Amino acid sequence: MPTLAATEQGMVMMLACAGVAFTWVIAATIHAVKRDRAREETRREIAAYVAEGSMTAEEGERLLSAKSGQES
Repeated sequence: MPTLAATEQGMVMMLACAGVAFTWVIAATIHAVKRDRAREETRREIAAYVAEGSMTAEEGERLLSAKSGQES
């Protein structure tokens, strides 16, 4: 009895699954990097507003501690 990998169709299926998995890993990594960069940019902007005096330190802290649009 031949195994799945022994048939030509089985090899194609295995390669397709590996390609999908590889693409998913790359996409997830890119998404995480973009999310982290945006978060850091927001932190820097809030720090700049506090430094220039257009926002109090308490307001900046409250914004930084907010999660998903909701305050903790």
